[in-house]
Amino acid sequence: MAATAATAVTAGRLLRLRAAGAEGHWRRLRGAGLPRGFLQPASADGDAAQRRQVAHFTFQPDPEPLEYGQTQKMNLFQAVTSALDNSLAKDPTAVIFGEDVAFGGVFRCTVGLRDKYGKDRVFNTPLCEQGIVGFGIGIAVTGATAIAEIQFADYIFPAFDQIVNEAAKYRYRSGDLFNCGSLTIRSPWGCVGHGALYHSQSPEAFFAHCPGIKVVIPRSPFQAKGLLLSCIEDKNPCIFFEPKILYRAAVEQVPIEPYNIPLSQAEVIQEGSDVTLVAWGTQVHVIREVASMAHEKLGVSCEVIDLRTIIPWDVDTVCKSVIKTGRLLVSHEAPLTGGFASEISSTVQEECFLNLEAPISRVCGYDTPFPHIFEPFYIPDKWKCYDALRKMINY
Repeated sequence: MAATAATAVTAGRLLRLRAAGAEGHWRRLRGAGLPRGFLQPASADGDAAQRRQVAHFTFQPDPEPLEYGQTQKMNLFQAVTSALDNSLAKDPTAVIFGEDVAFGGVFRCTVGLRDKYGKDRVFNTPLCEQGIVGFGIGIAVTGATAIAEIQFADYIFPAFDQIVNEAAKYRYRSGDLFNCGSLTIRSPWGCVGHGALYHSQSPEAFFAHCPGIKVVIPRSPFQAKGLLLSCIEDKNPCIFFEPKILYRAAVEQVPIEPYNIPLSQAEVIQEGSDVTLVAWGTQVHVIREVASMAHEKLGVSCEVIDLRTIIPWDVDTVCKSVIKTGRLLVSHEAPLTGGFASEISSTVQEECFLNLEAPISRVCGYDTPFPHIFEPFYIPDKWKCYDALRKMINY
């Protein structure tokens, strides 16, 4: 059985390497003089227009924060880099490690950090997620600050045992004699438009069932930096999922100096009186657009909440809103069954039953593997959310 398992792991690694090689081959083909129409649209303008039409959301930047000093325009991956830079500068024990992070990572989130802080503090690991997290636990137990990167959230599952049975339980099983609370695991997360089965998943609900860890997902560059710094400084192991589709699509003013955004506090980003809309990550921008559509087309006032921390989540903020509006819609990209929307719905039903004017609505991904060419049909876009909202209003 052990041999079979080892063979399966090796085969999986080879498939991933082969996929990377195929991608490189495709790039070489694009530059090999093949007819332009065979590989891409006839013009760069047409290509850009096609991308804009495919996107299922419009990023809405927040107002420039003024309370943290000088700001700079950053996209989300640059905000992550800034947070990591601040952490390495502040904490001499902090180290960053993972697959390809030494040269900047596949999404460039660690670019320049090895040159600035040295190869002993920013370094590559083997292609072994279980080993990356296990190594991070060991570093954190010594009291140092461990910042691990899992290259895609889809590949976090080989590390599941280390996260759930080791990191999450370390303090509890030792009676607080030992802990690995200075461990933070970063990972690109969510749909990206073409990621398919192994590069578009949203696995936050798997970890929400595990006491002892925190799970955080930002919606923007400003949120990403403040929340990531809070995760790194928190005294519990944290998983920080970064919406990969926002790495370059989300741009706003972000403070240069370090700052913190509290964990386990949801944010009401738009007040309303008729319906409560709850989401996290990229989906926040979808429901913000739905709120605008509902106001324009139906005259409905929506309260929009970014949950930000999945576990422990902010029950009070959500329930307070639902008591006011009487209706709740929760939306996420992950499949419907067993998704975190189910936990929110159950809690709100228990706490706010007499205040509800309509059944709680969940608008989520389908109970299927994440598709490739059918991704636009899979994601819970604004039209699906708007239709669910309209049914709630007419209930």
